[in-house]
Amino acid sequence: MNDFFIENKIAVIGLGYVGLPLAVEFGKKFEVLGFDINKNRIDELKSGIDRTLESNFDEIKSAKFLNFSNDIVELRNYNRFIVTVPTPIDKFNAPDLLPLIKASEMIGQVLKKNDIVIYESTVYPGCTEEDCVPVLEKVSGLKYNIDFFCGYSPERINPGDKINTLTKIKKVTSGSTVEVAKLVDELYKSIIKAGTHLAPSLKVAEASKAIENAQRDLNISFVNELALIFDKLGIDTTDVIEAAGTKWNFLKYRPGLVGGHCIGVDPYYLAHKSEAMGYHPEVILSGRRVNNNMGLFIANKVVKLMIQNGIVIKGANVLVLGVTFKENCPDIRNSKVVDIYNELVQFGLEVDVYDPHANQNEVYDEYGIKITQKMIAYEAIILAVSHNEFLALDYNKLKLNSKSIIYDIKAFLPRDLVNARL
Repeated sequence: MNDFFIENKIAVIGLGYVGLPLAVEFGKKFEVLGFDINKNRIDELKSGIDRTLESNFDEIKSAKFLNFSNDIVELRNYNRFIVTVPTPIDKFNAPDLLPLIKASEMIGQVLKKNDIVIYESTVYPGCTEEDCVPVLEKVSGLKYNIDFFCGYSPERINPGDKINTLTKIKKVTSGSTVEVAKLVDELYKSIIKAGTHLAPSLKVAEASKAIENAQRDLNISFVNELALIFDKLGIDTTDVIEAAGTKWNFLKYRPGLVGGHCIGVDPYYLAHKSEAMGYHPEVILSGRRVNNNMGLFIANKVVKLMIQNGIVIKGANVLVLGVTFKENCPDIRNSKVVDIYNELVQFGLEVDVYDPHANQNEVYDEYGIKITQKMIAYEAIILAVSHNEFLALDYNKLKLNSKSIIYDIKAFLPRDLVNARL
């Protein structure tokens, strides 16, 4: 066992919401290189600054064996490579494997005999061996499962969650041979307090991640569809869920926007592989359609409420509270609040977006939306993200007059304060 710990020199490729916490934890026990192609990111981390807020200064500095670099040459000194790069979708909802392929090409340049490459990025079943391994072989000139080996351990980081952190979430592990699978499992066991689950193959581990998020997506799409139905019936969805939730086996999912790096993306990876195998997934894609249309429904509902209150739509001022994909977190990836914003702008409304957690430069670069720094008075206010700070706002001052409406997507504000909620 001592030899096992001595032999592991780990390079974590990609230092975002997933990679940095992983590098920090491993860096408390092993020699670790946190690698990212973004030099600014590396410079900030060397100073103990993490823009994602997943790790603070003290946590980063506590990893005494952790170093940071964007120099590929330094990777040659390591023998365990953990890949945590993004796996997004393109505008056609097809998997975009470019970051994964580029990372594999880079590792191939430094790959040595007996090295192990472990992928954490969310992919479809078979992706590691069908898409990544051929790249590693081609660039390195080495043979898979003879000269080098692979593992797959899907990330389970929940951005912004300070309770269910990396070490407290059970980790699925796998390896390309029986021996490597055990080694990969022991590696993660050394930092994951919640323990590990050793899957029988890479493909099983890949599939387990894909269905985790597809299941959540489908559950949310069900309550979102209920919200559409109950809106037509004139009853409150939250009231219905609270009543149904009095039964012990009812799952109290809430309606809302489904964005972020996982739930709104991963089902497309599973659907892509399914269609490649000749099966068109009906349920998975129907859930995606419902969830993707919620932003348009909310925007149109707000406009209808404004019209009912006698508000002139063109030129009216609307405030959208929150643009991150979840509460109390700076992560703006795949934010569906943007769908609401764009639809309201098309109606001719003047829309301000306020978010104390989002980086205003990132929001503008990604979505072309300017975060307002000074709120005025508005004909309509939409609570889109349940940041804690929004409970302290004086909504009576934010309303232009008695006709102004407040629409609460998250059922977050006091009931008597809002005109309607999802």
